[in-house]
Amino acid sequence: MAMSGSYWESVQATGNAVPSDRPLDELTAELTRMLGDPDPDVREGIAANTLVTWVRRGVYDDLLVGLGDGMAAGLRVGLAEAGTETVFRRSWSAVVLAACVERDNGRPLVPGGKVLEWGDRLATWLLGERDLRDIVPGSGRPRAIAHGADALAVLAGSPHVSRPELTVLLDVIADRVLSPTGTAFGLDEPDRLAAATIAVLRRNVLPLGVLEPWVARVAAAAGPPSADAEPDAVILTGNAQSFLRSLHLQLALAHRPPEVRADLLLVVIDALRDTNHDL
Repeated sequence: MAMSGSYWESVQATGNAVPSDRPLDELTAELTRMLGDPDPDVREGIAANTLVTWVRRGVYDDLLVGLGDGMAAGLRVGLAEAGTETVFRRSWSAVVLAACVERDNGRPLVPGGKVLEWGDRLATWLLGERDLRDIVPGSGRPRAIAHGADALAVLAGSPHVSRPELTVLLDVIADRVLSPTGTAFGLDEPDRLAAATIAVLRRNVLPLGVLEPWVARVAAAAGPPSADAEPDAVILTGNAQSFLRSLHLQLALAHRPPEVRADLLLVVIDALRDTNHDL
């Protein structure tokens, strides 16, 4: 039976201590359902906050595979839909799944094959997500692109992810940037995608020979659109341009820069010059 909001408010009042009056699996199932609640106070303030806190405290260390699988399943809920409330379940499932991967990054708790399976689920969801609304009046922000990018950044730090998988992560980022969705990125979404890129680069295993054509691929869509371009093409150009600018800024300012920073900065600067003819 679902408990009232006052029950979970009392849990929060204890600093999110795990309640002793109900089984953990029952609590987890209820919180998982609440990830799709249209009320941001329930979805984010209670469900996501509690699950992530418990993951980070080790509450699920012996159950991490099951929890992660449950979150991966949440990524598929209503995936073919756009404009419905199911986007909240998908987007916030990604947040909790990223917390599961992050927990494993710090200590070996999950088999490597399972982490890679989660990564495949995340990539499939992020590339297939059709609901890119920045805000839903009365229900808050789904933030699918931002949460997907954050999850990829965490995945890039996994010891189970090596050069082939890191190359795939870069391709997923580019594919998402270049997807003709007809929706412009929200305020910080190019930054989050660029941050995920930096996380991949910090592994210092991808050479410039891989990165140059990857930048060129994004830059090919970032040039000024023609005067008679369709609106979707203009939006795609803007998304690609915003991403390149964010990537340039983060490369330039990174406190822990990747080894290729100097050379890659020149590549990105050239791409920005080529796609901004008035510079």
